[in-house]
Amino acid sequence: MATTTSPRSARDVPGPPDRRTGRERPVGGAELWWWLFMRISGLVLLFLALGHLVVMHLMGTGAERINFGFVAVRWRSPFWRTWDWMLLMLALVHGINGLRTITLDYVTRAGWRFAITMFFVLVGFVLLVLGTVVVVTFDPSKWPGAV
Repeated sequence: MATTTSPRSARDVPGPPDRRTGRERPVGGAELWWWLFMRISGLVLLFLALGHLVVMHLMGTGAERINFGFVAVRWRSPFWRTWDWMLLMLALVHGINGLRTITLDYVTRAGWRFAITMFFVLVGFVLLVLGTVVVVTFDPSKWPGAV
């Protein structure tokens, strides 16, 4: 029996996806916004973390001065509370989204992928609420000897 098509070469046969090439940039929808968030939050986190490192560990006498009293005095300023809260929140959401991305890349079953993602979202939300409560409600005047 004669065929009119040429046999397929090994190059034409689709193989398993190459995980080393990474994910492509999303074209639209929520994935595009999460992709943009990761890039922008990474830059902001770099600025916030380096600022934190310089102020807390390199200025003055270094890390030896950091204790509860130091933080209580520092958190009297709304600027430093906002700085620390932004560092905490951005790092948390950035990390949870990174875990979500890893889950999307490596967990193949849709049910497991959803369950793992929801677990990360739940843990992230609880930590977000706890961190916000601590930063907002912290009152150094209620801690004797701190100031």
